[in-house]
Amino acid sequence: MRENQQPSEAEAIATARARAGRAIREISHAFIGRHATIDQIDHLSDVLEAITAELWPAELRTRGGHDFANEQQVDLPQGRFETTFDDRPVSGRSSPWGLDLDLHRYGDEIEALVTLRSAHEGAPDRSHGGVVAALFDDVFGYVLGVVHQPAFTGDLYIRYEAPTPLFRPLACRVRLSERVGRKLLLTGELTDVESGHVLATAKATFIAVDPAAFARQTAERPAPPDEST
Repeated sequence: MRENQQPSEAEAIATARARAGRAIREISHAFIGRHATIDQIDHLSDVLEAITAELWPAELRTRGGHDFANEQQVDLPQGRFETTFDDRPVSGRSSPWGLDLDLHRYGDEIEALVTLRSAHEGAPDRSHGGVVAALFDDVFGYVLGVVHQPAFTGDLYIRYEAPTPLFRPLACRVRLSERVGRKLLLTGELTDVESGHVLATAKATFIAVDPAAFARQTAERPAPPDEST
């Protein structure tokens, strides 16, 4: 945006939604990670229930299918980049349960730097395994912007090598390993940045689809590929 140029209404709304998304994420970590009195908890409930009651009567908000296909074909820049899908559940800046990823492209690989926090805890002092799986699935999706191919997740396999700690910088790095027909075979690792220890590894199969598949107004998934090909 040029100096002194006022943001458009859409840009202003996006900025406001990003601020709200971060605030929701922060209150989640504060609620899970800090003690609160009954009065504080009741006050929190009153405020959230009142705001929710204001939001539900509003017009339904959806995202057009064509935008999703275009995002998966965009040529991601080298170095640091930001997602253009603010509502993307894991990495979107407006997502209430986002992980606040710091995204980078290095050659044909994608790296996401992340620090998991209180609301991500499963067993004491370690991340829930489902959070790690969601992290891999989301970051794998950015590889589609490297190969310029819209696709769906076909399968996802996670091997947990060690407990994934909270409050420590982690790096999730992924890439395309092979393409077989419509199947994109991806691999990745989650490591502790300071120690370099591998915490989890992942393999995934993404199924390439025609961009028009995302424009359909139904939740139908494309047929899986013929395993004999």
